[in-house]
Amino acid sequence: MKQVEIYTGPLCAFCDRAKALLNKKGVSFKEINLASDPNKMDEMIKKTNGMRTIPQIFIDGHHIGGNDKLQALENEGKLNSLLGV
Repeated sequence: MKQVEIYTGPLCAFCDRAKALLNKKGVSFKEINLASDPNKMDEMIKKTNGMRTIPQIFIDGHHIGGNDKLQALENEGKLNSLLGV
């Protein structure tokens, strides 16, 4: 299975939706909560070429984008192959 990282924050409905979809698929992921470690914000911004919104999702180091992109991949039937499930 692929390595999944998701940058999240508090009270973020989009983060919750993205995590729910990953959980539904049985995919384990590393959650990086920006509220717990504010220094990770700079890391996320660098990895996403300037994006500041959350969530930001990576699969095997490849930047997917936010929840909207994750949901779109699911609706297009492309997410399973990206996740290796």
